[in-house]
Amino acid sequence: MKKSFDTEKSLNLIVILGPTASGKTAFAAHLALALDGEVISADSRQVYRGMDLGTGKDIEDYQIGDQIIPCHLIDIVNPDHAYNVYEFQRDFLEAYGSIRQEKKLPILCGGSGLYLEAVLKGYKLIEVPPDQNYRAALAEKSDEELTQLLDGMSKLHNTSDISSRKRLIRAIEIARHYQHNPREDKTYPSLNHKIIGIRFDRESERKRITARLHQRLEGGMIEEVKTLIDLYGSETIEYFGLEYKFLSWHLSGQITYDEMYTKLNTAIHQFAKRQMTWFRRMQRNGFAIHWIDGYTPMEEKIRQAIEFLNGEN
Repeated sequence: MKKSFDTEKSLNLIVILGPTASGKTAFAAHLALALDGEVISADSRQVYRGMDLGTGKDIEDYQIGDQIIPCHLIDIVNPDHAYNVYEFQRDFLEAYGSIRQEKKLPILCGGSGLYLEAVLKGYKLIEVPPDQNYRAALAEKSDEELTQLLDGMSKLHNTSDISSRKRLIRAIEIARHYQHNPREDKTYPSLNHKIIGIRFDRESERKRITARLHQRLEGGMIEEVKTLIDLYGSETIEYFGLEYKFLSWHLSGQITYDEMYTKLNTAIHQFAKRQMTWFRRMQRNGFAIHWIDGYTPMEEKIRQAIEFLNGEN
């Protein structure tokens, strides 16, 4: 069953979101098959080559029977490149344009709230080059001083991505650049979108996250991180947080396997909670999200989604 949205006046973007381990990737792929669409990933770590198990790329989800669903913005840069929101928005616009030119339906899927909002709100971003001298000056300040400095600046959009000292310094660098440079007056497409979320109840979500972590560890995630460290160094890989940080610590002997597993499992649960907090804030700010229970069978998920997209509920 396929339905095409092929005019500028009709729906021209579907957004699929949800916390980690919610099954949103498989759902987006099945919806793309049903609606003759292509998927654009909105995941801040899946852009990196070689970071597969740790980021949950789930490439197999894009193959349904003998059909391979095209997916954009996965495996486009190496881990030693500091990919950012500006680049994501630029790359999204390119992918979106090519999909629309082919008369296909773009389906944006991911859990990175900042990336999703960069698209949905049409942020007018400018490219911010690194300033090594300014970074060196910031490096002499404490974390508390850096946080206070950022709080006193005209913020870019939020302070969600300051989970490490390196990210905090980069956030200040960006905010400072924006204070002294005008934003680009770029042409942004008119996006007539609808948002669908996939979620489980809290207890089920916790079980799914833990089970998925077991599966990844048994499937070679430790070996993946070791290979990445050998290629790019531990500092570069730790920067990506969660799986890459804790596994790097384990591989360097800083923590035992059991400590790594316990800390990482807890951190992923906390991350999923932060994702849901972000999505609820989006709703409070006017973004309507149509939630579908993760336990719903795939065929029924697709039926409910198409009904929603057609304005029938």
